[in-house]
Amino acid sequence: MGDPLVNINFGAGTNPGAQLSAATTSYQYVTNDCPNDGFYTVRNNTNSCFGNSWFSLAADHTGNTNGYFMLVNASIQPSAFYVDTVRGLCGNSTYEFAAWIINMSILQPNGCNGNPIQPNISFAIEKIDGTVLQSYNTNNIPPSTSAIWKQYGFFFNTPIGISDIVLRMTNNATGGCGNDIALDDITFKPCGPLLTPSIVGLPTTTTTLCEGSSKTFDFSCTVSSGFNLPTYQWQQSFNGAPFTDIIGQNSTSLQINFIPNAAVGVYEYRLSAAEAGNLNSLQCRISSTTIKITVNKKPITTCINDGPICEGNTITLTATGGDIYQWTGPNNYVGSGNTVTINNITLANAGIYNILVKDVNGCEKTDFTSVIINQKPTVQTSFLDSTICAGKTVQLLAIGTGSFEWTPSATLINSSTSAPIAKPTIDTKYTVVVTNSFGCKDSAYSNVTVVQKPVVNAGPDKIIVANKSVVLDGNVSGNIERFAWSPNEFISNINALLPIVNPPSNKQYTLTVTASKGCGEVSDSVFVKIYEGIFIPNSFTPNGDNKNDIWNIPALEAYPLHELVIYNRYGQVVFQRKKSSNGWDGKLKGDAAPAGAYTYVIDLKNGTNLIKGSLLIIR
Repeated sequence: MGDPLVNINFGAGTNPGAQLSAATTSYQYVTNDCPNDGFYTVRNNTNSCFGNSWFSLAADHTGNTNGYFMLVNASIQPSAFYVDTVRGLCGNSTYEFAAWIINMSILQPNGCNGNPIQPNISFAIEKIDGTVLQSYNTNNIPPSTSAIWKQYGFFFNTPIGISDIVLRMTNNATGGCGNDIALDDITFKPCGPLLTPSIVGLPTTTTTLCEGSSKTFDFSCTVSSGFNLPTYQWQQSFNGAPFTDIIGQNSTSLQINFIPNAAVGVYEYRLSAAEAGNLNSLQCRISSTTIKITVNKKPITTCINDGPICEGNTITLTATGGDIYQWTGPNNYVGSGNTVTINNITLANAGIYNILVKDVNGCEKTDFTSVIINQKPTVQTSFLDSTICAGKTVQLLAIGTGSFEWTPSATLINSSTSAPIAKPTIDTKYTVVVTNSFGCKDSAYSNVTVVQKPVVNAGPDKIIVANKSVVLDGNVSGNIERFAWSPNEFISNINALLPIVNPPSNKQYTLTVTASKGCGEVSDSVFVKIYEGIFIPNSFTPNGDNKNDIWNIPALEAYPLHELVIYNRYGQVVFQRKKSSNGWDGKLKGDAAPAGAYTYVIDLKNGTNLIKGSLLIIR
């Protein structure tokens, strides 16, 4: 087939379309979308005609919602509804006539009693004088349940010297209920031999190149029989533009050279053919299908990294613009993917990273990014572990280049120097971070252990009677190297916390603790009071002059479990104490007890006999 010489598509626009010329149809034109018998209209749609017994069309046969079609309601008597004169054909040539038609009647039980009249269309190709050259009949076009455009057509030959013909369309069915059609895209195409193009060496007639490539293609076209003496012309089109002749290319083969600066786009090639003498008339040509070469644009790429970065960290490389990514770089690096990462990066990883980007068309482009890696500083501390006594200081020291910052800073004097003074109160790990001019960091640490002063308690003072013994209640805790009692007299073991002592007279014992790590000594003392015996006063004068106002027996403190009871002469208890050192103030129920004699009884609670006697209140 050649390109359509005639394509009657009725145009496009808003409703209604323009009426046809009087010579084209004898039907009467109306502007509405539902013409009656013997009328027609030109529309881009029709809707709900005749109680929805017609199809509602929303577009022409190509799907163009603005495209017009001819809508015909057949006349009662059979007649020609479309007549047109086609001029400029080539004599002694074969043409295809075709038209797209829909039977507008919907097949439904209640439409025309389920039996609508069926259109029956005859097409005739005539000479100007009315001589019929070729005719064709569609037979009855039955109704259906859906609107389907169908193409009807046939081939005809023009006699030698005949270039103008008349097309006549006649509806052979009588009008009435049914017999209604839509008509669109009436075409005439020249016909000839089958032209089969190919790209030498390729299985298809479609291929691609990438921008900047150079390649030579050899095209060939096989021509079947059909012309007595065929002549040929290769044509080309770029990005959908009309085909134009390639001057001098008049054989069945063609060589095309693509150079690196060929424009991006779609290049199409086809072979046109005609009988000898007709090649210069476009109406007489037929054309092959096209050979399509697409020159695809190279990928538009980006290539970046998130540096500069300090050695030892992770750097990310990112590229865009394609579907396949292949990386190469310093230190024998290879990678794939649009985003890659390099962990624990070193100075050897610095430099240019190249990326080869490929898209879905196989086109590729190289790009690169430069990775800058800054050297990380190094820092060392003068010691990892140190021990100091509580309350003492220690000087930390870091060796490195850059700015220093120690943490925790609360117990440091000048935490921003390389050698701060530390006075921790508890065990502390000091960390130093050094930062160089690139912002790169390194860290080190020193542990300082604080030896706390021990806690010592020699216990409460002791009271005993001569020739008796008592246990001291010593207690120590903390970082202790050793402890001992002094003096080493009348004591069972100076290195025991609970030694037994039996001094003959009052004596003070001191418990001394030596802290570990040479952190000094701490001591506490206990006093041991010795009574020669139990002296019991026989009178007292509770008159408020602060002299002899209280009756007491101090030596009873050596017997902490003792009990003391005092009775009046009537045997009544006027004073009583247990496990206490309180004396009697000479009062009974808050009032002064009468002067006179009283009796006391003492139980030492040590298995000895009760001690009894009398005392006298003098007022």
